[in-house]
Amino acid sequence: MSTKTKEILNQALELSPIEKAHLVDCLLSSLDKPDEAIDNLWREEVKKRLEAYQAGKLTTVSLQQVLSKYQQ
Repeated sequence: MSTKTKEILNQALELSPIEKAHLVDCLLSSLDKPDEAIDNLWREEVKKRLEAYQAGKLTTVSLQQVLSKYQQ
């Protein structure tokens, strides 16, 4: 960690809990930038899955079935 980063961290640790939460939210939001290439890949994946479902190649399960798997 650079000296500048350590300095910023030390300053951030002195903030109130609400200010820290706001800072964290801003920092995390800055990392979540749209990526058109990834969005395009997901669009294609969704299209393939929908087509497979409509063709009867995929089956579905209910939410209750999914949740029951993790409640055991």
